[in-house]
Amino acid sequence: MKKWWLALAGILTYIIGVGIYFSNRIMYMKKKEDDFIQNREIMAKRLIKEDFDILPKTEIWVPSPSGYSLKCLFIEPFETNKWIIISHGVTENKINSIKYMNIFLKRGFNAIIYDHRRHGDSGGKTSSYGHYEKFDLKAVIDELKRRKGSDDLHIGIHGESMGAATLLLYAGMLEDGADFYIVDCPFSNFEEQIKHQISAEIPLPSWTVFPLGRTFIKLRDGYWTKEVSPINYIKNIKKPVLFIHSEYDTFIPVSMTTELYAAKEGPKQLYIAKKGAHAQSYNENPKEYEEQIDQFLKQVVLR
Repeated sequence: MKKWWLALAGILTYIIGVGIYFSNRIMYMKKKEDDFIQNREIMAKRLIKEDFDILPKTEIWVPSPSGYSLKCLFIEPFETNKWIIISHGVTENKINSIKYMNIFLKRGFNAIIYDHRRHGDSGGKTSSYGHYEKFDLKAVIDELKRRKGSDDLHIGIHGESMGAATLLLYAGMLEDGADFYIVDCPFSNFEEQIKHQISAEIPLPSWTVFPLGRTFIKLRDGYWTKEVSPINYIKNIKKPVLFIHSEYDTFIPVSMTTELYAAKEGPKQLYIAKKGAHAQSYNENPKEYEEQIDQFLKQVVLR
């Protein structure tokens, strides 16, 4: 009898240990320090602080439907109805969005940069890789429409990594509410992305870890990882989408973007950068990146 109890205790210890480790790894992925992000962008000259500081901007706290507030900057140097919203990746913050914002400021857009839940100055305790973030993105868009009027606005959304998956889930599951989308290195299926990372980080078959991990995420954070799957909803997006990925991305495979591109119906464009790791397509190929956006805006969005 004692052996049975010891065996049962060992099994329970394994289940709880794996479940807690796995769900912590997903829900609380280690973030970069805010100062590190700012200094990195300044050193790379992607952020010229003096130029950013003089931009006319309004700090706005947008209520999230999940019960916290989102720190947003509405940056409005132009009298225009053209707006771009930048959705950053996991571990980053709105400072990382400035380089993308600048692309669109040069093209006459006003911009919104904001911190996702659990990042920067925003509230929220966990990262959900688009599940809860899609509702926050809608809240930001609704606030823009409330302030500026929804009839005459021309809105684009740019997302990087988790931010790209977030905007695809927003557009595919909630509303196709922008005029165009730019998705830089999104995952197509969150469960497949997790399994890809398990194989790179843990010397165990994914089937020994993943079923426990996703169950603990459901218990602790309220959603099933299978719900976070842009590929299941991409056909609901009728507005134009520019898909971007680096060919040698080892964190999120480029095949995930090509899969999304193939499934998207209607106006679309694909750019595979020849240089750069994950989320480095613009950093390593800035001229080509901007040329692809110009081509997309001219030939796909405004045709």
